[in-house]
Order: sequence, then structure tokens, then C-alpha cells
Amino acid sequence: MNEKEVAEIRRRYRQGKSSVSHIVGCYVNEKREIVARFDQSLTLSGQEESEKFLALLRRTLSGQLGKNLIDISFSTAQVAGNEGDEHALLMALRDSALEDEPAREEFFARAIETIDLEGNYLILLTCDRYDVPYYAKDGQRQDDAGSEVYTSILCSICPVKMTKPALSYFVYENEFHNREADWLVAAPEMGFLFPAFTDRGADLYGALYYTRDASHSHTGFTDRIFHAPIPMPAAAQKETFETILAESLGEDCSCQVVQAVQEQLCSLITEHKESHEPEPLVLNRRQVTEMLADCGVSEERVDAFADRFDEDFGPETTLSPRNLVDTKHLELRCPDVTIQVNPERGDLVETRVIDGVRYILIRAEEGVEVNGVEVQIKE
Repeated sequence: MNEKEVAEIRRRYRQGKSSVSHIVGCYVNEKREIVARFDQSLTLSGQEESEKFLALLRRTLSGQLGKNLIDISFSTAQVAGNEGDEHALLMALRDSALEDEPAREEFFARAIETIDLEGNYLILLTCDRYDVPYYAKDGQRQDDAGSEVYTSILCSICPVKMTKPALSYFVYENEFHNREADWLVAAPEMGFLFPAFTDRGADLYGALYYTRDASHSHTGFTDRIFHAPIPMPAAAQKETFETILAESLGEDCSCQVVQAVQEQLCSLITEHKESHEPEPLVLNRRQVTEMLADCGVSEERVDAFADRFDEDFGPETTLSPRNLVDTKHLELRCPDVTIQVNPERGDLVETRVIDGVRYILIRAEEGVEVNGVEVQIKE
């Protein structure tokens, strides 16, 4: 799915936009026991309550593609029913609009078996039927044209956390009193949309998986629910890329080379954003090695990087530049000092060896402060 397709489905989860009439779910305690099952009507709930439910569901479709939102691909054998029953279970939930009670119970059992959250949590399931409007090439909506019906299920898994007792204002009494600790539903930690909404239609070969923490993909859950490969977590991609870069370039891994790589990645991200291209920006091995060559890395070192890329990521893997670089900071670190620089001003930093001693030099022309005190640099 691309950004426009995700945004189109996310907009469905607002008052008056979706066909979601009820939410099915269960409340699970820290012992992995189901405390309660529920089938709550949104149409009979108050507007404020319904909006809070919908806001939780929308959060399951938020974040960056390739980082928080991850494409899941099912094999042909899974879709055909010749391999495993994970896809068949999701189809049973979808085709029954969550009315298939044995399928619901089986899904809850599989999820609870593998969810690795501490404490209590909610598993929420909804089903939406969307008459996808047709848009002409000029972008005009054609209401009289035939539309495709996209039926999907959305799952949100939300921690339930206890608040602390505190003083609170009671409006009708115009006084402050103690409010007891209570259980509150937090933003979803994980979830998914099935099937994927690809080319503005149902893609039974795909799902869109959500994880709030980019460093943790909850692979136990994804393997049990999808039994399909998922990419390395975004944080692990960044760490692995940095390790490969340092070890394969060796002595050629200078400050200037790393800065040049950062600048090229940031430039690609900026250009992609300004182009409003809906498809996610990704780089394959060939593109990354070409970028290194452009940064002045020798052919021998580029080949070493390519070999490590194949070994650690896989030759067919594509990576999102957003997962590889911090666009907001350029950080230089040694054991006792950490320096953060605006990535657009990397030209202010250089490394040099003076009288046999290695230095990091920063050009400081004005506005130099130490612990908030403006200081002067004298010759």
C-alpha cells in the first residue's frame, strides 16, 4: 500500500464516514486470561465514546510506511488454502463480518498466545464495507460510475494501564477531590488491516501490519497470525546498515564519507517528499553501492559492502532511506563528548590530525554558548 491508499482508509474511521456499526473484542489480563468478551454497538454509544473508539482504530493506520506500517505478503499456497490456515482464518473473519464466533475465538486464542505485552490489554476487531468511489483521470469523482466494494477487518491491540490517584476538579461541586486510580485504554501497540487496499481495491495476497515501536516487530504475533516473512525492524535496519558501512569500508570510513552518505540519503528523502510521489521511497543494493561510489569510496570497498549487504539483508532486499538516517541530527560521538549538528550544516565539521593528535573541529563564528552563557573565542 502507498501513502494515499493508507490515508484513504484511515479517513474511513471517522464519524459518519465508515460502515462500522459495532466493535468486537476481548479484555485480557496479565495472566493471559480473557476477563471479558464484548460486542459493543457504536450506533448506540454516545458520540464522544464512539469517536474515542474510532480514534484508537485510526492510530492503527498511522506512522511511516516501512517503519511503523509494514506490508505483509501471503504466498499463493496460503491464499489457495494449500499451506497453513492463517489466511483462511482471516478470510473467515472478513467474510462473516466478524459474525463467525468459532473463528473469533480461534483468533483471540492465537493472538493471546503470542502477544508479548506486559499487563492488561484490549483486542479490538471491526469490519468495514467501503464502496470505493471511482475517480477520472482529471481527478474528478464519478458518482455514476461503478464502484468496487472493499470489505476489510481492522485489528487494534491496546494496552490498558492504571492511572495514579490524584486530585481532580469536580465541576458540579466546584471543589477538588481525590480521584481513585482507574484503568484507561492506551494507544494501540500493534494491529493490522486485512486485506490490503492496493490500487484502491482488495488485495487478498496482502495485509498491512502496524507496530508502534519501530524497534520491535512482535514477530511471535506476526508469525502466528500471518505466517509470512516481515522485514527487519526499522531500528535494526539502521543499526545493521551502520555496522556494515563501518566494517566494510574500514579505514576508508571517514567522517567525510559518512557525512556524504547522510547528505545523499537526506536529499533523496527531501526530493521524494516534494514530488508528492505516493509510492514509498526504497533503495536496493545496486542503488546503495552506486551512492557509495559517488561518495568517493573505492571499488574494492564498495564490493565488500555489497557482499555484506547480501549477507545481512539479502540480495533482493529494499530499504527505506528513512530507516537508515536521522534527518534531524548529525551526531558525532566519542567516549566523553557528544556533538549534534544540523544535518544541513555538516560543512561546519571536519576532522584533522594536529601534531599526531586527532581532533574534531567545528567552525564557530558567532552565538557560542556554554551552559547557556554566551562566550567569546579569542585568538
